[in-house]
Amino acid sequence: MNDELVLETKNLKKSFGKFQALRNVNLQLHKGEVLGFIGPNGAGKSTTIRVILGLIKATGGSATVFGKDVWKDSVAIHKNLSYVPGDVYLWPNLTGGQTIDLLLHMSGQKHTARTDQLIKEFKLDTSKKNRTYSKGNRQKVALVAAFSTDVSLYIFDEPTSGLDPLNEVIFQQHVAELKKAGKSVLLSSHILSEVEKMCDTIAIIREGNVIEAGSLESMQHLTRNTVAVRTKKPLDELQKAEGVYQLKFNDSSKTTAEFSVDSDQIGNVMDLLSAKTIVQLKTTPPTLEDLFLRYYQSADDQKGGD
Repeated sequence: MNDELVLETKNLKKSFGKFQALRNVNLQLHKGEVLGFIGPNGAGKSTTIRVILGLIKATGGSATVFGKDVWKDSVAIHKNLSYVPGDVYLWPNLTGGQTIDLLLHMSGQKHTARTDQLIKEFKLDTSKKNRTYSKGNRQKVALVAAFSTDVSLYIFDEPTSGLDPLNEVIFQQHVAELKKAGKSVLLSSHILSEVEKMCDTIAIIREGNVIEAGSLESMQHLTRNTVAVRTKKPLDELQKAEGVYQLKFNDSSKTTAEFSVDSDQIGNVMDLLSAKTIVQLKTTPPTLEDLFLRYYQSADDQKGGD
């Protein structure tokens, strides 16, 4: 990963009247990096992106892109930035092809052979009027225009909503190409498997706060692994072992078990299992969905206890 910061927010805040949409948003996106920005609807993802794009002014904190203030220098920033929203609205009387060319022209870019290749890959009929397009085809128009541009930063806000699985794969392939070319990508998505597959770092937002940020690997160390084991000797001691949860024995002899274990206790638990003579062992690190649900479920539990 390159140390050059492309995008940074510090203690970003945004209020709409008495409602505080963003409370404390801290993000960092480096050159050549794909940052996944996840959270449920209403958590603050789109509001954060609108601030970054200079569409609305922050109430507090700061946000910079290419070292420039996103509000004061938004015009200069947009010359080197491409953005695709989750809901694409197009000029109804233009064709898809005319719209792509117009979007490229507005960005100071040109229709090239790459544009034609993208149209072919996404199987987009550019001769049709925008008013006839489905949501998925409107997304394709925006994605073709975005991937046709040569800029340093790409921002995608729920970009694959409306796309079928095949086109989702095409989208993922082109994001990988951007990364390989040293471009930076901010991807906001609720499709956790998509984020897990593509992103170098992840930021989880909840109620306007970024509650965790870092690589998936670093986050996995903060939570539990799943273990399935079979041994020659009974595993009674697991019932009292520190850091072991959701223990389930699959036979009366208690030699086959499944459980989850805190990452910082794996070494001790492995010592215990080894002493029982391991016959079969499978460990599974937590997925992004596991991490996401744990953060949100813990928040709900805390609310329930208030």
